[in-house]
Amino acid sequence: MGTLIFLPKKSVAYLNLYSHISGFYRLLSAQDVKVTLLGKFLIRYEITNMVDLWFNLINGKLVKITALRNYAGMLFDKIRIGVPIDDVLEIEPSLVYDEFEEVYCSPKGIYIETDPITDRVLWISVFVKELECHGFENGKW
Repeated sequence: MGTLIFLPKKSVAYLNLYSHISGFYRLLSAQDVKVTLLGKFLIRYEITNMVDLWFNLINGKLVKITALRNYAGMLFDKIRIGVPIDDVLEIEPSLVYDEFEEVYCSPKGIYIETDPITDRVLWISVFVKELECHGFENGKW
């Protein structure tokens, strides 16, 4: 697969935001993929503790990709799962802690969740800009 990189608001490795769910049939139909319906119009597929793929059910588009524990790639060639959040904030000062969501957010299209005990990165997400817009659920984007 080569270098597994994050491109905020675009992709993680070979997985591209805005792609239609039909292009993931082979990957999502694997036996070990876990599926969770979140609300009425968002579905999450967990691929072997590597990534979560989040799709809007109305338009079928990939809206968020979350790198999990077994993901080996890096964000900005320096940030990976397990790095202390203090190091992350030095590398990427646009990240701000959101008390309500309990994640670090950046207007660059990034969420980072940390372990509350160790303050190390647990998950890194990239997402479409429409995720934070009114009317996201209706899929008209």
